[in-house]
Amino acid sequence: MNEVIELLKKHRSIRKYKPTPIPESDLEQILLAGQAASTSSNIQAYSVVAVTDPERKRKFAELAGNQQQIVESPVFLVWCADLNKIRIAANLHEDVELHQNVEQFLLGTIDATLAAQNATIAAESLGYGMVYIGGIRNNPQGVTDLLALPPLVYPVFGMCVGVPDQEPDIRPRLPLAAVYHKEVYKEEGLISEIKAYDETTRVYYATRKGGGKGGDQETKWSREMLRRFKSDRLRGHLHDFLVGQGFKLR
Repeated sequence: MNEVIELLKKHRSIRKYKPTPIPESDLEQILLAGQAASTSSNIQAYSVVAVTDPERKRKFAELAGNQQQIVESPVFLVWCADLNKIRIAANLHEDVELHQNVEQFLLGTIDATLAAQNATIAAESLGYGMVYIGGIRNNPQGVTDLLALPPLVYPVFGMCVGVPDQEPDIRPRLPLAAVYHKEVYKEEGLISEIKAYDETTRVYYATRKGGGKGGDQETKWSREMLRRFKSDRLRGHLHDFLVGQGFKLR
């Protein structure tokens, strides 16, 4: 197996960091690697904001549900879908309003995600650890205000980056047969694959090191999915926020 694949397969979310600062040269290389990711039709409809100020990070931690790793990480990156720069570029030639629909919204979101994942691999190759923070979407308006985001920009997720101060176990993934289909999607066998994964995750959660749900003999993947998708706390406020930011989701 080559070194790149081995690095990818060793990914872990890191939630505790040493106070070691990240040199600007390393951060620039991480972000340049992010920029090298695929982007639909070269639109590059994303931006990233690096936050290092302790007080600002503390405010982000509060907005994200009091996630202490944001405060501890040397750098907190906020990845944004950004159609504002597309509007500015187009208006260099004509004073037009961008045609928008769900597709354009998805393009910006996907571009940001692809770039962020490239940056993740680059950071890990340099010995850093990271964790994505979807919790910033708990209060997207507060995040928008803190970052002074203009219309047609929204925060997709945050990313803590720093030197790891923990060695958590690698979280097991679903069996390949549960995600890989040949020619057409097939439900046959999915239940047995999910049940097998439930047992794997039950053992993992009961024995893992690095914090979390250790010791809970009943925690398993399917039960976690029920808990998550049965809840009415699925950020239903996002639609109105996005419309308020100028996105036309039609």
